[in-house]
Amino acid sequence: MGTGLKVAVIGGGSSYTPELIEGFIRHYASFPVTDIVLVDIPEGRRKLEIVGGLAQRMIERSGLPIRITLTLDRKEGLKNAHYVSTQMRVGLLEARGWDETIPLKYGMLGQETTGAGGMMKALRTIPVLLDICKDMEALCPDAWLLNFTNPAGMVTEAIMKHSGIRSIGLCNSPIAAYKWLSGLYEVPAQRIYCEFAGLNHLHWISRIEVDGKSKLEELLAAGGSYSAGNVPQLAWNDTLIRAIGAIPSYYLKYYYLHREMLEEQQAAAVRGETRAETVQRLEEELFEIYEQPGLAEKPKQLEQRGGAYYSEAAVNLMKAIHTDSGEIQTLNVMNGETLDFLPADASIEVNCVVTKNGAVPVPVERVPAAAVGLIQAVKTYESLAIEAAVTGSREKALLALSVHPLIDSVVAAEAMLDEMLERNRSYLPRFFQEQEVR
Repeated sequence: MGTGLKVAVIGGGSSYTPELIEGFIRHYASFPVTDIVLVDIPEGRRKLEIVGGLAQRMIERSGLPIRITLTLDRKEGLKNAHYVSTQMRVGLLEARGWDETIPLKYGMLGQETTGAGGMMKALRTIPVLLDICKDMEALCPDAWLLNFTNPAGMVTEAIMKHSGIRSIGLCNSPIAAYKWLSGLYEVPAQRIYCEFAGLNHLHWISRIEVDGKSKLEELLAAGGSYSAGNVPQLAWNDTLIRAIGAIPSYYLKYYYLHREMLEEQQAAAVRGETRAETVQRLEEELFEIYEQPGLAEKPKQLEQRGGAYYSEAAVNLMKAIHTDSGEIQTLNVMNGETLDFLPADASIEVNCVVTKNGAVPVPVERVPAAAVGLIQAVKTYESLAIEAAVTGSREKALLALSVHPLIDSVVAAEAMLDEMLERNRSYLPRFFQEQEVR
């Protein structure tokens, strides 16, 4: 393989991959990757071939000495990799549809990272990621695993607790916040500093500076916030934003605007416009575009997919580790003593200094007082859900739901859990092993 870098992309047939390839091309001088292996499963062969063809055309157009390899053999793809990026969806969009619609029948939110739907995605995903880690321990034990498979914080915590592989989690929300502020103040993102505190999809921005001058108060006064295409665009309550004293992640709308978000989801389901259905249509359109033989760049339509900037964040992180840059990025890492009200082995989302040895959390100046209880409650749920995923325990799964702030009835939650587990039976063998033995 020579002296170049090898990157294995698990879920290489993802519609996000062209953005990843664009990042590798743009940053080749400081991150000289020579081998990119796009790995997928047999069910994803068609998408892998389409995305792989576009990736090859992008590389050829760049003129860079980068080799693209497509494979359905995960172990072959992982062999001797320096970095492994995971962007997978166990159960494909069909399972996402279950996550979003089954809870609605029980009067509860259905969302792929929040509440019952988020837990089901974690139950399907965590065992598979841990299997990937086992393969890495044998085939590339010194590689970095950069995970932005959702729910990213829970997956990252599971890896930290149950694997020896070096792993960092990341999300597009922080980089989206910087792009929002960059556009708002018409300055490059490098001149902006934000302090993030909380968990993945449950963070608050408690400090915002442009050229060293605080902008938080004026943003709070204006009810400022950023959002994303994959979350309904309901307006924040300005009084709440000012009272909190920080800018909440747009995913916090599921907590602060619970009733309104539930009504929006129920109406969307009736219209046949759940997020899973919308993404299915967007992906079909994207792959038709990707198939065009004359296309040799990332199309603008990809930004409508809802996960824009994921891959930009991933390449930035790889480059920062490789160059030992010491730059600050917002990542999912082990808590240690950073947030003293959470367990040391919890995964948190905060600013970190990135070096060749990984990501070290920066001390957090302020966590909004009103956020502490919610963070603790959701972290308790997450830790229990991770135990359920690893052990296949229905009791742990129900206990996780019972402490989740968005679950208002354990009786309804148990009925919902039974239906969701049964629907996901083929992806959750641990939960049905005892029944099969009988």
